[in-house]
Amino acid sequence: MYPSEYINFLAHYHGDRDYFECHELLEDYWKKTDPKNKNSIWVGFILLSVSAYHHRRSNFSGARRTLIKAIKIFELHSDSLTKLGFNHVDFYHLLNRQITVLQKGDSYRSISLPLSDSTLLKAAKKVSEQKGFTWGNESDLTNNLLVNRHKLRDRSTIIEERNQSLKMRKGSE
Repeated sequence: MYPSEYINFLAHYHGDRDYFECHELLEDYWKKTDPKNKNSIWVGFILLSVSAYHHRRSNFSGARRTLIKAIKIFELHSDSLTKLGFNHVDFYHLLNRQITVLQKGDSYRSISLPLSDSTLLKAAKKVSEQKGFTWGNESDLTNNLLVNRHKLRDRSTIIEERNQSLKMRKGSE
């Protein structure tokens, strides 16, 4: 019923709080299912993860800008949110509270997304448990690999892809 990438996203979002991995999971899924649609619901969830990642690193401005973009996308997809097991009213309240938190410069705290489908919740908790995560734990702010993952990962394939894309664009000009 739900894509496995989405269930894994939820397991990471609520389990180990690896927002970078959440981004990666859904970016791959988005590129397979709805490529080039910058208003895809999957892009909304990707941006939500990026916002949490920025907030945890005290980048309040980046977190706020990214969350505002995510909210605009989610507003286009209220029906899809319901189909994806969310209580969309509670979800919008949560997102708006997060905007306030970011505007005030309040420290990061892990949040739980308001899932209304008990079957989805059970499936995501099961995957979380299988991965060795504890559902609903606070993010480990002392884990440098988690907090600064974007700085510590191997970027060689990304750099190569960008170089190839640049060559292709220059060739078509």
